[in-house]
Amino acid sequence: MRQRLTPVPADLTGTVVTPGDRRYAGLRSTYTTRGTPEAVLLPRTTAEVAAALGYAREQGRPVAVRSGGHGLSGSSTNDGGLVIDLSALNRVEVLDRATRLVRVEAGARWAQVAAALAPYGLAISSGDHGNVGVGGLATGGGVGWLVRSYGLTVDHVRAVKVVLADGTVVRADADREPELFWAVRGAGAGVGIVVAFEIEATEVRNVGVAQIAVAARPDGSTLRRWAEVLRESPRELSTAAMLLPYGSSTVLSITAVVAAESLRRVRPLVAPLREIGDLLDDRVDLVPYPALVPTAHLHPNVGQQPNLTTNGLLAGMDGGDAAAIMRAARGRHRALVQLRSVGGAVNDVPPEETAYPHRHQETLVVASVFPPHGPGALDAAWRGLADRVDGAYVNFESRADARTFGRAYPGPTGERVAAAWRRYDPDGLFRAPGRLPDLTASRG
Repeated sequence: MRQRLTPVPADLTGTVVTPGDRRYAGLRSTYTTRGTPEAVLLPRTTAEVAAALGYAREQGRPVAVRSGGHGLSGSSTNDGGLVIDLSALNRVEVLDRATRLVRVEAGARWAQVAAALAPYGLAISSGDHGNVGVGGLATGGGVGWLVRSYGLTVDHVRAVKVVLADGTVVRADADREPELFWAVRGAGAGVGIVVAFEIEATEVRNVGVAQIAVAARPDGSTLRRWAEVLRESPRELSTAAMLLPYGSSTVLSITAVVAAESLRRVRPLVAPLREIGDLLDDRVDLVPYPALVPTAHLHPNVGQQPNLTTNGLLAGMDGGDAAAIMRAARGRHRALVQLRSVGGAVNDVPPEETAYPHRHQETLVVASVFPPHGPGALDAAWRGLADRVDGAYVNFESRADARTFGRAYPGPTGERVAAAWRRYDPDGLFRAPGRLPDLTASRG
């Protein structure tokens, strides 16, 4: 029989939520996964994060760390373990307007960050939904609405404050703890709890947004033309697209974002997207950047959208790639398929500079299935793409296993990530089953 939790120490009084607390129902789960943790800890300071980790170690239970809880993996909750929820650490501060350096605590959500930076004319390209938490995204990658012009969120992190597994608090940057700083930018979930980031923002007030829907041909030719448009376009243009059923046909629904202050610049950049297939819908607007990740997105996460997700990256898109994507979206085991443009500024960064090594690809393909469909259906839908894709983005993977690790961190990157995880978390506190693969068994 599992032993009961020991009483919390005085320095954590008021921070622990257990199943008998009325707050528990709103804290137990993530957006994609319903959890039943033994307790949720709500630290309000860095010192309390360290104390929460110490308490978790003493209990010998699995530990999950949550910044926002919107993540597709669902790894920021568990059953029978402890959750360290960072939502009280949510401050956003402009440190230096001239250099665009901002400090963001890990428990903030990106809608809050966008709203706080908008009066300064600044933004951080960071995901596509305002309810996503800062910590998970900014340690895994960060494919945002301005990804081709700005790059990944991790590419603009200049320093971090980290609580290590033993409770030590460390500031890491390019000069101090450089190996920790390297690992945090792409593989941060396995080295500690990042409580704050210093990030270089970009000058953005308004952006052009086009909503375009075209008929997607079953042979994949529409997708190839989409990829060609992105390849030939200035990096001001970034897109996210989704393949949706439309009767017996399929629609490619595209959201195109242009980092430009004038519709005169926006319209010619999005115009080629209207020509890739039979046009069904078309609208172009100029909006403030926070409209892309609005505070209206902020909502409780109570397991309301269970799913399983996988992904892969493509350096190009030939006819076989495009046809395989269409089969994944239209076949008997159909998945919801999304396409994200990457490339541009992402590929300006050398692959060894961060723990996100995928610096030659142009497209991110994401596939999801929903109940009652499970892992078998996802694998069946993805089968035609499995040998075509090149690498994976860890934030869009539901299954934290050795195979996912190898795809997200291939070759020398994986060896370096594994070494960093063992160095900074030698006992595997952050590598609970289902969260990260356990590498301690192969420790040399």
